[in-house]
Amino acid sequence: MIELLRTTDPVRLSWLVALLADAGIETIVLDTHTSILEGSIGAIPRRLMVDGDDADRAVRILREAGEA
Repeated sequence: MIELLRTTDPVRLSWLVALLADAGIETIVLDTHTSILEGSIGAIPRRLMVDGDDADRAVRILREAGEA
């Protein structure tokens, strides 16, 4: 698994997951439960991960969307 980015913005994260899913790239979001446990004050960023085989294409999609 390759980390694409870390963010404390759940709306941005949701949009990026949908963007990649639309391109057929499966994602995993790590640290969601930890972020919720800390009270959602934004202290712990969530990590957006993709399979290593999809990483180059995912980075290209994020760049094209202005999110890299």
